[in-house]
Amino acid sequence: MSNQLEQIKELTLLREKARLGGGQKRIDAQHEKGKCTARERISMLLDEGSFEEFDMFVTHRCDNFGMQEKTILGDGVVTGYGTIDGRLVYVFAQDFTVFGGSLSETMAMKICKVMEQAMKVGAPLIGINDSGGARIQEGVNALAGYGDIFQNNILGSGVIPQISALFGPCAGGAVYSPALTDFTIMMKGSSYMFLTGPKVVKTVTGEDVTQEELGGANVHASKSGVAHFAVDTEEDGVELIRELLSYIPQNNMEEPPRIECDDPVDRLDDSLNDIIPDSPNKPYNMFEIIHTLVDNGKFLEVHKEYATNVIVGFARFNGTSVGIVANQPRVLAGVLDINASRKAARFVRFCDAFNIPLVTLVDVPGFLPGTHQEYGGVILHGAKLLYAYGEATVPKITVILRKAYGGAYIVMSSKHLGGDLNYAWPSAEIAVMGPSGAIEVLYGKEMVQAEDPALFVEQKEKEYRDKFANPYNAARYGYIDDIIEPRNTRFRIIRSLQLLATKKQSLPPKKHDNLPL
Repeated sequence: MSNQLEQIKELTLLREKARLGGGQKRIDAQHEKGKCTARERISMLLDEGSFEEFDMFVTHRCDNFGMQEKTILGDGVVTGYGTIDGRLVYVFAQDFTVFGGSLSETMAMKICKVMEQAMKVGAPLIGINDSGGARIQEGVNALAGYGDIFQNNILGSGVIPQISALFGPCAGGAVYSPALTDFTIMMKGSSYMFLTGPKVVKTVTGEDVTQEELGGANVHASKSGVAHFAVDTEEDGVELIRELLSYIPQNNMEEPPRIECDDPVDRLDDSLNDIIPDSPNKPYNMFEIIHTLVDNGKFLEVHKEYATNVIVGFARFNGTSVGIVANQPRVLAGVLDINASRKAARFVRFCDAFNIPLVTLVDVPGFLPGTHQEYGGVILHGAKLLYAYGEATVPKITVILRKAYGGAYIVMSSKHLGGDLNYAWPSAEIAVMGPSGAIEVLYGKEMVQAEDPALFVEQKEKEYRDKFANPYNAARYGYIDDIIEPRNTRFRIIRSLQLLATKKQSLPPKKHDNLPL
């Protein structure tokens, strides 16, 4: 056998060894837990045969605690690029079979390499996390590696889409990389995130708490809002990443992908003409309206279980990708509070960063009152949403369906925050406050002195509603561009998107803004 053939044989054997990661025994252990390996996850995620791996032969450089005797090819992370539905993406997947997926200096170097290349070429970055944290044997070098990753997350923010999938543990400083990315997906039952684990919590605060209770997928998807999605299986998580990317452009310089649409542009739905209840205090389901308006009823909700009084997610109108923000009257009457404001603001800023038009469906009675909200800074958090809409330069289309009261009217993509086209249904009520509250302020003394207080209130509320709580007063001043028939809403939104496709708007030059945090 020639020398060259020997060398090729050696390369083949080394590749086979590298692909085994920590070895067959550890791979079997991973499978016994119901978890896939790093390479299996990448294989599920990417188009078949498209993956090109980098740095397969990298090993760590640590010689503390006898680590020089334990070197494994690849050093705990699989990195490279491939395609999803033919579109280029960069990916890294931590390998739990190698030192528990713990992060070393060289592992961080591998991750940073794909992050930097993704930014150079303008392609999404997907990180699959399954790690025991920093590699203790490497000390500050491991911490430095985390810092380098975080810095790249920050530099890439708003430049390329960044998605984190957690299919295993993620604790301590490691949690900040997913937190810095655009979307975080967690797997129920096997993934968790927290800064300090249950043992430290017990020592410091005396609380008894499990890993799942402290930082499981359900906790972060519903209570903290750290996770945008919680999935049942790794296959579901991978499919979700692929679906999510279908709505998002490759980078901040490109337009979102557009697909062929077989749903008629001028499709009318008569059910919308009587979907708003006669009683202003009766709820209805905003999802029914969203599914009726969008292409083929398809809507990808983001933050499904968190702050459910506001709905955010992706859909298409005539094949064009849009971000939808909508109040949900079925939850807290659709009122805005701290969590809803944060959730919607973050989503609006993502859409604006990546040229995705915004469609806002409004039915909001105001901000949630109470000491808990005020002490928690609802003013600042509400200002985040106001700020997000005000600085967004993408096409902004707003439809007021029913209530739009007070400051919440302004915040929800009003004309005053640069709304491009603002429509209202005939059922819209645009005013400083609702009729009952307004009458109490305006006619407090007269109410007490009236012969029939109930009749007096009824008459004054009707007067107020006729004068203020309708869309025509706002339309008179040009704050509403048109009052539209509900069943015609889909057609009007699509025409508006077509009109605004060439919108160009720039903000005053600045180093960066100072968002109220």
